Amino acid sequence: MNSFILDLSPFNQRVWSSLDYTEANLGRIFALRLHQNEVLHEEIEKFAAQKKIKSALCFFLGGAEDKSKIVVGPKEGNAMPPQPMITLLQGVHEGCGVGTIFTDEEGAPKLHMHASFGRNDHAVTGCVRMGVNVWKIGEVVILELTGGTAKRIKNNATGFEFLEC
Repeated sequence: MNSFILDLSPFNQRVWSSLDYTEANLGRIFALRLHQNEVLHEEIEKFAAQKKIKSALCFFLGGAEDKSKIVVGPKEGNAMPPQPMITLLQGVHEGCGVGTIFTDEEGAPKLHMHASFGRNDHAVTGCVRMGVNVWKIGEVVILELTGGTAKRIKNNATGFEFLEC
């Protein structure tokens, strides 16, 4: 009989010197139905403000209306501030996305969500911040995180709101 020993000691000794983090607990869970032509990020942020959600994990499943806009990357990776590349969806698309909600410096909840959208044999992935309008079906699940200290802080060089823990 052969024996096999797996040595995990290198993994157990890893030091995370540059990792910023905060610990949180699971709070309330919300399921939302969005309606025709509602703007995805606006509705989620409005709901989060009403329910006083400061941080959360967020999932989207549904349809995106024709001419919805997503950010598909910076034009040039090293240019500061970055110039966003925006794609206009041509026709109704199926979509799914995952994101986070954290409050900004003024305490307003801000969604950062990336989603993939497909139609026929074409697919595109990007940030929903420019305006994804719901087509018929918009389902969102929000898992509130409590006890953490993370916030979105604007970085002047990039214009991004970075997560600060």
